Amino acid sequence: MSTVIEQAVQARIIASAPPSRTVPARLCYERSDPFAVRVAFPPVASLDGAEVQWTFARDLLARGLLRSAGGGDVRVWPCGPHRTVLEFHAPEGVAMVQIDTPELRSFLAHTYAQVPAGGEAGHLDVEGDLADLLREA
Repeated sequence: MSTVIEQAVQARIIASAPPSRTVPARLCYERSDPFAVRVAFPPVASLDGAEVQWTFARDLLARGLLRSAGGGDVRVWPCGPHRTVLEFHAPEGVAMVQIDTPELRSFLAHTYAQVPAGGEAGHLDVEGDLADLLREA
């Protein structure tokens, strides 16, 4: 069984200027990092022409499909029945994107098939991670 789940989605960048536009994005989940999900945006979506990747809690994404969630660098909330807003805060500014909620639900369903909610701790390699840290020190 695969340990990485990737799903391509279309993200609508919400902006006042230039006008909003749609860009491809990629959702990613790795069983080796069971609490987190990542969303990656291509270079065309960034101001500096580099790929942008955000990592945040899988639980935050799941909660944000139902109601406003988050309070730090990443916030997620439903925008009607068919879209979800992801808001990213960085020193350079704030970015907001909309992604179709059914696509996010499908992605989460695949992640929960790999690692059920509440079962994340069983997929952590604490001893291996500690060994890696000690080797780096």
